[in-house]
Amino acid sequence: MTGAAADAPRRAAASPDVFIDTGCSLDCRYGERACGDAVSFRRIREEQRLLCVLTDGLGHGVKADILALMTMTMALKFMAADREIVHFSEVIMDALPVCRVRHISYATFSIVDCRADGRTSLVEMGNPPFILMRGAEPLNPEGTETVSPKYRDRTMTHYDFSTRIGDRVIVFSDGVTQAGLGSPGLPSGWGRDGVVKYVRSLLELSPDISSQELSERILREAVAHEPMLRPADDISAACLLFRRPRRMLVFTGPPIDPARDAECARYFDEFKGVKIICGGTSGEIVARELRRNLTIEPGSVGGDLPPVAVMEGADLVTEGIFTLNRTAVYLEKGAEGKNDAAGRVADLMRRNDVIEFLVGTKINQAHQDPNLPAELELRRNLIGRIGNLLRDRYMKEVSIRFI
Repeated sequence: MTGAAADAPRRAAASPDVFIDTGCSLDCRYGERACGDAVSFRRIREEQRLLCVLTDGLGHGVKADILALMTMTMALKFMAADREIVHFSEVIMDALPVCRVRHISYATFSIVDCRADGRTSLVEMGNPPFILMRGAEPLNPEGTETVSPKYRDRTMTHYDFSTRIGDRVIVFSDGVTQAGLGSPGLPSGWGRDGVVKYVRSLLELSPDISSQELSERILREAVAHEPMLRPADDISAACLLFRRPRRMLVFTGPPIDPARDAECARYFDEFKGVKIICGGTSGEIVARELRRNLTIEPGSVGGDLPPVAVMEGADLVTEGIFTLNRTAVYLEKGAEGKNDAAGRVADLMRRNDVIEFLVGTKINQAHQDPNLPAELELRRNLIGRIGNLLRDRYMKEVSIRFI
């Protein structure tokens, strides 16, 4: 195949029918700046796997933080190499020193390995038992206990189970279950049963709640049980939701060959999912080719970014380079709730799972001015920066097509 047809924009490679939405929240023990818990996710796209590790360092402060990070790093390294999960968990457990006074490991962990086909392996050592929700109902998969041959007082539990659409896996440190420990209302702490009851009530009211929001709600509720809202321990929670992928297309920049304008507009029009345009010329191309009106959104004029436009068939239309540059900053800082154009773009990116960029490569001479700020990058590099953020920090599936 040759010519324009060979170079035509193509849909991203078919994604699995299941996307694993992730989220985590952490808070320090009152009076500490370093958190003794650590959480990390890693997506291995070529194997359609998602890895999650939550670790809890003994005690609190900098020492606990270092131990938690050390444990998390080891676990991710072994998992990414696809080592047998029980074996490498034993290696980690044996590598951790034991406190001479309390006779317990210097770090506990929960390790989750999820596959796109639903196969899930989970190993816990020292952390509270995880929660598996199917809709708003808790499930109780059976686990197998393994005792370390080196340290008989340390055991780990291994689970193998299958997930399906709507299932959620929730792991957390004992800062959650022990919230409020010793208080008049909760002498034994919030407890795992209390967490299950709370999560169940949330899911009954908001069955589509995101993993990030759910983890935040669990953390806030745990802190709410603490006397004077002062956590007596580090608190962490990580959530995974198995759902149908939410797709999004970002069209930005005119194609290098104006003869391809109609092709890009048609591609935009036929895309199934959330569709946004970032770029004045890009918006004009789509409006012209699809014969649609493009108007300024009332109330969006007056900020330090160009105003937002409205067009039938587009969920959002913004200016290009300046807005995308601000979007990258918001994603880097984790800034949420911003209501300017860039904030709305960033919010849509967070809400969706599979994000495709259709990027025109025609040079805009206005952006070659050496007097413009140094951080104002060319479109190609800027989209690469945003794509990397979405992949590495937000665990999104990202594809970029240059035209």
